[in-house]
Amino acid sequence: MKTVQRILITCLLAIPLYAASQVPPPPPPPPPASGQGHAGRADSLLTAGSVALAIEEYRAMYNQNKNDSHIIYNYACALSLAGQADSSLCYLNRLIVLEPSVSILTDPDLVAVRESKGWKDFEIDLIIALNEINGNSIKDTAYASKLWRLLCLDQYGFYETGIAVRNLGPDSPVVTALRRMQSLQNEKNLEELEILLAIKGWPEVSQVGSKASEAAFYVLQHSNARAQEKYIGLFEAACRKGEGNWQQYALMFDRMRMNQNLPQRYGTHSILDNRATGENRLYPLEDETRVDEWRKGIGLEPLKDYMTRTGIKR
Repeated sequence: MKTVQRILITCLLAIPLYAASQVPPPPPPPPPASGQGHAGRADSLLTAGSVALAIEEYRAMYNQNKNDSHIIYNYACALSLAGQADSSLCYLNRLIVLEPSVSILTDPDLVAVRESKGWKDFEIDLIIALNEINGNSIKDTAYASKLWRLLCLDQYGFYETGIAVRNLGPDSPVVTALRRMQSLQNEKNLEELEILLAIKGWPEVSQVGSKASEAAFYVLQHSNARAQEKYIGLFEAACRKGEGNWQQYALMFDRMRMNQNLPQRYGTHSILDNRATGENRLYPLEDETRVDEWRKGIGLEPLKDYMTRTGIKR
């Protein structure tokens, strides 16, 4: 399950982005096979939305190996999705000792735990553990905490929408409603981010850590041209200081251009050309003769290599 979710998030960085209405329905998960073991059955069940059955599988796995951090993490996430926040938090506390991870602080599966009374103390303990491991890499913990929350909320709802798309189709009114709710959440996230940026400035990696610094990119990427244009300069300045991610900058710059109905500069985006096959074509370029020059200038591979790797067509 966690592998699936990491793919959902990473897709924003590694492959072309689409408008929500253009996303083709993902294929249904394979049925749990008797020979694939507890892990495969649990992941398939959770992907399909059968949380209660997935919990049974994760519990069986945990009883066989109570020190496997991967099993504990997935078990805790499944419990959180089932609304069992207190139980989930108990297992997450074990991870502080076994394998503390900043991913816990941004995982949308753990929204229910975030809303529990014990979350604040848990987060403090986890930050202490992370800083001990990483040499105090999270200096502005208050700012980082707010950014982690925003990143979590930004990703929240993809899992549920995916289930609805697979079971009901992309044009279902349920899917439309879920995407509308995500859009409303995006607006709230942007409002909160703008307040933070006005007070704290662009989140720098050396101050909040790499994961928290990504929150500003994701929230703005899912906002609008006005906000993207307002903050693209701050993002660029952070990248030039080594405090930002140039690949994310290129994605946001090109998304801003798309939202302005202008050609993109870096060639990071495509448009869905055939919904039935999922084929996508490169969104128009600002200047085909200079695109590789611009890409090289910020450390990106040649456009041809990128298109080959991602399957984008001309």
